[in-house]
Amino acid sequence: MIKRTLAEIAAMVEGQIHDSMREVMVAGVTNDTRKITDANLFVPLQGERSNGHDHVQQAFEQGASASFWERNQPNPPEGAPLIFVEDSLKALQQLAKAYLSELGAKVIGITGSNGKTTTKDMTASILGTKYRVHKTSGNYNNHIGLPLTVLAAPEDTEMLILEMGMSSRGEISLLSKIGQPDAAIITNIGESHLLDLGSREGIADAKMEIVEGLKLDGVLIYNGDEPLLLDRITDTAFRKISFGRSLTNDYFPADIKPGQDAMNFTVEKEGTHTFALPVLGTHNVLNSLAAIAVGREMGISYEEIAKGLQELKLTNMRMEVSFGANGEKIINDAYNASPTSVKAAIELVKGMTDAAKRILVLGDMLELGSEEAEYHYKMGELITDEIDYVLAYGNLSLKLAEGAKNNIGDNRVFHFEDKQALIQKLKELTEPNALILVKASRGMRLEEVVKAL
Repeated sequence: MIKRTLAEIAAMVEGQIHDSMREVMVAGVTNDTRKITDANLFVPLQGERSNGHDHVQQAFEQGASASFWERNQPNPPEGAPLIFVEDSLKALQQLAKAYLSELGAKVIGITGSNGKTTTKDMTASILGTKYRVHKTSGNYNNHIGLPLTVLAAPEDTEMLILEMGMSSRGEISLLSKIGQPDAAIITNIGESHLLDLGSREGIADAKMEIVEGLKLDGVLIYNGDEPLLLDRITDTAFRKISFGRSLTNDYFPADIKPGQDAMNFTVEKEGTHTFALPVLGTHNVLNSLAAIAVGREMGISYEEIAKGLQELKLTNMRMEVSFGANGEKIINDAYNASPTSVKAAIELVKGMTDAAKRILVLGDMLELGSEEAEYHYKMGELITDEIDYVLAYGNLSLKLAEGAKNNIGDNRVFHFEDKQALIQKLKELTEPNALILVKASRGMRLEEVVKAL
């Protein structure tokens, strides 16, 4: 993490301090009083209903050694080690950018509608076979979280992997300009944030903003199966590497063989290389191709890449496998959902032919805009006789249930507005060697279903 004197930090953010405070030491940065550790710099941010400056005194009492203070805020605590700035958020972002320039680490920026976190974890596991790696933790992928991720990186970090999320135009541009990546990945273009961006074309434009901070000698690694990206990369001057199912891509899977708990595949580039990926789903094989491309760019051998993928540990609730009380296998993919990722989940379960029963538990997909009902209905239509039962949860998922019933019948599709009723029905349906996949947008909190099993 960043460790600097108050004078050094003030210089990095163009802030002002009292001369008597120049040698005060700061170790780490936070904007949350609940997470303060000794010698942290506290960043008081202003929201619609709160003002972080109201908590500065509390931050000091809990061990903070210094704090930003916006010049237009009244009554700064007397005698406290403060750095006076115009805007605390902009100062946080400026501090992260300055610290990053001092680290000298290679930066990998990752964006996309689906698969960002999984690709981040894969990239970290591959690069970790050779380098000291620091990566985005949890959902620290926005205009606040990304700077905090940078500032938490140890001084000896060699590879910094930054997930870049967004909900509207301009956000990825900001994050990319802070991170200034050496390599940028766009995993795909899906339907998430249609409510804000209006169309998949708008989403593609927003994701392409990642090149705005890409170093001039950097590389853009993109999904070559996505026409919306192909239409937009032609005008970029950066070096480009594509990945995807199509044989026209630079990296593509020559052979995919699903196992019980892993995906086995080969890549024919610079020879033939076999990989075992301990996470299910063809879509995750494609995510791993982006990580493999980064690994090769950073000098990782194919043998080291195979080792990194084999030792992969994913962030919670991303294709997380566990077992229920009746011996049923549960795949917890409840962190988020969009039509693209739900389609991939349905295809995954269809292919699990060794299961005694195949059960889908699907909740609402949120933030899809005016066509949300149609998207849910179309997802239901993808469910065919390979699936034994569908349990749909939420207002929007009523349409998904209707679409599924047209294919597999009323007696195999159930819709719920009450989560406990869903759990009870699911317990009635489970048996040893059954397979249950749970997926929904984060706001539906379907991980509670997994815990109940």
